[in-house]
Amino acid sequence: MTKTMTTVNGEITIPVQPKRIVAEEYIGSLIALDIVPVGAPGLTLKNYYFKDALTGITDIGDYGAPSTESILALSPDLIITGNGDNYEALSKIAPTVVVPYGELKNAHEELTYFGQLLGKEKEAEAWLDHYDQKIADAKVKVDAVLEEGLSFSIMEYTDKETYVYGDNFGRGGQPIYQALGRKPPANIADEIMEKQWAEISEEMLASYAGDYIIMTSDSRTVEDFKADPLWGTLPAVKNDRLYVWPEERSWYYDPTAVLAQVEELTNWLINQQK
Repeated sequence: MTKTMTTVNGEITIPVQPKRIVAEEYIGSLIALDIVPVGAPGLTLKNYYFKDALTGITDIGDYGAPSTESILALSPDLIITGNGDNYEALSKIAPTVVVPYGELKNAHEELTYFGQLLGKEKEAEAWLDHYDQKIADAKVKVDAVLEEGLSFSIMEYTDKETYVYGDNFGRGGQPIYQALGRKPPANIADEIMEKQWAEISEEMLASYAGDYIIMTSDSRTVEDFKADPLWGTLPAVKNDRLYVWPEERSWYYDPTAVLAQVEELTNWLINQQK
């Protein structure tokens, strides 16, 4: 049994219930639908949020440039990717669905799409009901302890650069802006939601820093930021409203990760008010 799907590469025919899926991307959505792929990139297999669910899965090589030999050896009946660059090679192996990065804007769009694609509409609906309930509960808890007008910045610090992010680029944007409904500083809100990411200089730091900062950094702790002559002057840092977490927890933005991130950040925000 097959069906026809419209994709960025035109109409393609896929199995109604594929049994052997190679997924280069969107694995968090597959796991939410109780689907375990036969192959995935090494980077994904290390994902903090679902590495336990992926034990025994074949590593198909580098994210963005997987090994066609490894994929071929798995005899997949469907390939899912966010990267269209290697579509030609992959589509010779099995029907290949390309969903470009950022096209699905949130957990609802993502789960609904893959529910339809994989014939798991009921499972998608049930998972999203559970997701919505969890998010609603978290939002009530956060709204009870935080004033509405407090602004949040989503940032990333490396030894060379500082970046700021919108609501659909990982690093905590999805849980803070989408799920908990919090807002960036008003003066930069439109720009950052449109561009989704920007590199900022030290001079720009004060205007991009909100009342709260959710910071991705593998090289600095809260104490390091407090001790820094520039960062230490920011109200969020001075007032203990800075949350620092590593790349391995903040980079992911799939529905499974977002739910876990909402829980983690909600716990911090609530405990921080005590």
